[in-house]
Amino acid sequence: MTEAAPTARIKTLVEGSDVHLFMKGTPLFPQCGFSSRAVAILEHLGVEFGSTDVLQDPEIRAGIKTYSDWPTIPQLYVKGEFVGGSDIMMEMFEAGELAEMMREKGVAASAE
Repeated sequence: MTEAAPTARIKTLVEGSDVHLFMKGTPLFPQCGFSSRAVAILEHLGVEFGSTDVLQDPEIRAGIKTYSDWPTIPQLYVKGEFVGGSDIMMEMFEAGELAEMMREKGVAASAE
């Protein structure tokens, strides 16, 4: 497969939902502590999000690191924009910046 194929698939996933998390495992069964923390933050904010389990797709797992120029997983995208990984999410969440970003970008909380 060409290098463009995973990039195109990643772009489609990122643009396919307002909030998308590339993670290890699934929201119901995260396979690492960082992914678990990322899911918990998004659930606490009450936003709907799409997710991709990178453990099920080696091309996406490798490609997402190139796509974002970020070496670790999970990776959060909001309205197509790369936000960061678990540590950045936690810092932004604790400072109230993540909730503010969601509001500014028009991402509705499903339960407040």
